[in-house]
Amino acid sequence: MAIEGYVLGFDFGLKFIGLAVGQTVTKTAGGLKTLKARNGKPNWAEITSILQEYKPAAIVVGLPLNMDESESDMSVKARKFAQEIERRSGIAVQMMDERLSSWTANEVTRDTVRGGEIHEKSACLILESWFNELD
Repeated sequence: MAIEGYVLGFDFGLKFIGLAVGQTVTKTAGGLKTLKARNGKPNWAEITSILQEYKPAAIVVGLPLNMDESESDMSVKARKFAQEIERRSGIAVQMMDERLSSWTANEVTRDTVRGGEIHEKSACLILESWFNELD
């Protein structure tokens, strides 16, 4: 069954969580916002509000694996974050390998992006990678 509609992508971090929104028809993503977090814990009311506004057909969370594809401490935390979004939204969350997404976002936008926008760009790259996997 094909997924159609909006898709939300999250770049999980301990201090900041990047958020992007994409469309399955165009397979493009745009940065939505950067959420503040305390030790990986976001303002869940803010995420719930975003979920209610966009009513996503799918949710994607970046999975920060080590370069050898093994799990890291951050990947364990990202999985817990994804499980909590799934529990709160009732939407199955899909994990997407995000190795190098933050580095790529930094390189691509080094002179044009400031502050929290780098997290949004990372979320865009995660979402666009997920769209490419659908083909």
